[in-house]
Amino acid sequence: MENNNGYEQFKGQSRLPKFAIPKRYDLKLKPDLIACTFTGTVEINLEIFSDTKFLVLNASQLEFDHSSIYFTNPNTKEYRKLDVNLLEEDEILVLGFDEDLPIGEGSLYIGFKGILNDQMKGFYRSTYEHNGEKKNMAVTQFEPADARRCFPCWDEPAFKATFKITLDVPEDLMALSNMPIIEDHSDGNLKTVSFQESPIMSTYLVAVVVGLFDYVEDHTPDGIKVRVYCQVGKGNQGKFALDVAVKTLGLYREYFDTPYSLPKLDMVAIPDFAAGAMENYGLVTYRETALLYDDQHSAAANKQRVAVVVAHELAHQWFGNLVTMEWWTHLWLNEGFATWVSYLAADILFPEWNIWTQFLDETTGGLTLDGLTESHPIEVEIQHANEIDEIFDAISYEKGASVIRMLQSFLGPECFQRSLASYIKLYACSNAKTEDLWAVLERESGEPVNKLMYSWTKQQGYPVISVNVRGNKLEFEQSQFMLSGVHGNGQWIVPISLCCGSYDVRKNFLLQTKSDAVDIMEFLGASNAANNTVEKGNHQKWIKLNVDQAGFYRVKYDEELAARLRYAIEANHLSATDRFGNVTVQFDLKASVMNRKLTVILIFSGILDDSFALSMGCKQSLSSLFILMSAYKTEHEYTVLSNLITVSRKVAKIAADASPDLLDFIKQFFINLFQYSAERLGWEPHKNESHLDAMLRGEVLTALALFGDDNTQSEAIERFRSFLNDRNTPLLPPDTRKAAYVAVMQSASKSNRWGYESLLRIYRETDLSQEKTRVLSSLTSCPDADIVLEALNFLLSSEVRSQDAVYGLGVSREGREIAWRWLKDKWDHILKTFGSGYLLTDFVSTVVSPFSSKDKAAEVEEFFASRANPSIARTLKQSLERVHINANWVKSVQEEKQLAEVVKVLANKKG
Repeated sequence: MENNNGYEQFKGQSRLPKFAIPKRYDLKLKPDLIACTFTGTVEINLEIFSDTKFLVLNASQLEFDHSSIYFTNPNTKEYRKLDVNLLEEDEILVLGFDEDLPIGEGSLYIGFKGILNDQMKGFYRSTYEHNGEKKNMAVTQFEPADARRCFPCWDEPAFKATFKITLDVPEDLMALSNMPIIEDHSDGNLKTVSFQESPIMSTYLVAVVVGLFDYVEDHTPDGIKVRVYCQVGKGNQGKFALDVAVKTLGLYREYFDTPYSLPKLDMVAIPDFAAGAMENYGLVTYRETALLYDDQHSAAANKQRVAVVVAHELAHQWFGNLVTMEWWTHLWLNEGFATWVSYLAADILFPEWNIWTQFLDETTGGLTLDGLTESHPIEVEIQHANEIDEIFDAISYEKGASVIRMLQSFLGPECFQRSLASYIKLYACSNAKTEDLWAVLERESGEPVNKLMYSWTKQQGYPVISVNVRGNKLEFEQSQFMLSGVHGNGQWIVPISLCCGSYDVRKNFLLQTKSDAVDIMEFLGASNAANNTVEKGNHQKWIKLNVDQAGFYRVKYDEELAARLRYAIEANHLSATDRFGNVTVQFDLKASVMNRKLTVILIFSGILDDSFALSMGCKQSLSSLFILMSAYKTEHEYTVLSNLITVSRKVAKIAADASPDLLDFIKQFFINLFQYSAERLGWEPHKNESHLDAMLRGEVLTALALFGDDNTQSEAIERFRSFLNDRNTPLLPPDTRKAAYVAVMQSASKSNRWGYESLLRIYRETDLSQEKTRVLSSLTSCPDADIVLEALNFLLSSEVRSQDAVYGLGVSREGREIAWRWLKDKWDHILKTFGSGYLLTDFVSTVVSPFSSKDKAAEVEEFFASRANPSIARTLKQSLERVHINANWVKSVQEEKQLAEVVKVLANKKG
């Protein structure tokens, strides 16, 4: 290549040049846990493909020993650097040599040092207490592009290499890395720990942890050693995750028809950790809340989260680590698949959880974000490392998982599983793009997968399918669903499923054009059509599209079809009964079987969520949403009720902005709506109750506390007093503590600080991370602005780990303005503390999005105009769009003439 431009020719490039490729790293690190620094050396075996006087690799926030940098070839000739240029803006290190480096193999040697930072990325420090003394541990978090903050490297997924890692650490501490220890040599107060060389992997999967730990251990039937590491004294809290991990490795070995590729798997609970977990090859790191489970003080929801997160991270050992995306554009291949497969594993391990019904939460998360103009396609072009963090979002995870589920439903479970196994084998130890997966699926299935999926991954958004009945014809029309109400031009090939009058009468077809119509007689066959006639007024013959909610689209029914569905819900014509059994996944048949009970739950939830979205998008009245919600009064199912609670809380805030005079009636309606469930579930667990009822109890009682139900609040306060006196009292088990905490905060104020101070006392006295996050998420639910401000300031105090501050950002409606002023006042501190990444974007989206006036949107835009930051640019645009959507919704609600009458009737309706 030409060299006459010097190092400046490499500025502003989105990718590293490929004239040199790394093959092997020999990395040595020596962390100083007292000074919070580290030193290191790396020997990188390279292959050079073209004449060059430069080597260009990634590095950031490192200092280099210039005398240690040189290159050698197999003939032992040494090439000394001429120039060393660290371009921090581009995060690259350009090494210039005084002559061309020879084509072929060679080795690059670099000595360096850096800071064990406190920003939870790169090579950083986390703190913990041991015997009352505060100590540091050293931890790595390299995804997406932070290996370069630990050692100079080719820090892109496609540059796979092997890694030989050696650590010099204090003699009394444990040292962990991706591979097993092969040598451990002590010399005074230090020891040198050498690890087995790894198979080839991307730099973002390299991991090192140094600290003091307890661990629990088990083995898989094929001899893989599995350990869970945690703080000293918490070993028992790792047993549940250990059991899940051992079983999940076996499940994935069978599902992917490929064994786990490393000799061991370690999972480590890290006290300070920005993400939920990280799938480092053979050394998976987690937040404590995502790995540890305490039988006495963790809620049912905590247990489920541990199981799903562990299953997600272990799926990456195949989908992500063994087969790796070629570039971050294809991030969804990692995260979408791991999300989908984690539900598959959890369903097999815990069939009683009915986990596939809860997959609706994933779909809803994707639909909500993808209804924004400022969304993005599943495959999004990434031009710079600072853009990557923002696509770790509901599109890559939830939408990605949902379109995978849609494709599996279309192709069939057996074909889909066989195709995935072929894909894993074909691309093992290498990199792949989305098109590579489509090619395998197309070859195995014989279906036009690439054509079908192109519109789902290459363009943003999704359709709303409008369905109308015209005599004995069903008319379908697709249009892009946009919450803002603007017109979208997207068009998709949509797998349509529908059932008529019974989910036994079920048909599927592809909607490949903007509109289509089907004749019921031809579509269902004469006998079925006769039994399921669609004449007007025949409410018993309902029609439901998107059966099992397997499709990533919304449905808008005409008035006649919507009335039939409301009738079916109210009359329990679709109610779930015990005789339908559980959801099963049969590996012997390589098939996933959706049962009738699951179908019914998904029908109910899908109808509600679509109606809510249509109302938010001003395509359906709030009155009609309220009428639909009233039909769920005697609902039992967790997924439906949980979604109903989420919708009710959002609607209450919008209604309060639109019609404050109706707020008391709306709250009373919601209290009436959830009273049946509260009475059925009570405050204390029932003997042999289901996992889902245990989770539902807390959600229902929390909702009633927020809506101001006097009975719930007084009962909560009495039980809370008992808990303050005895933390092991059966009167307030973990599943209902959040409800009690929220109830106590509803009466807290500047003049009545008892509840606030009591929660701070609980926070300070517990060492359980899950309990701390329960407290933090309750403090700011207070309607008193002064208390909200005090709680927000507490989030940024030294008492709260940086990773946990985001749990307290979801303030009450009354606290929105004070939270915004606080964010502006503290922005420089927040920016300095959180840098970039998931946590920083949470501050913006959580504080800004709930507003509902265009004046506020303008104010927010003006504030950030002089504080441009590429790591929050997409999030800020999305948050501002949500404010505009809320403002339009408020205006639409204010124009509803029947709303007051409907709300008052529903609020006064008993029984």
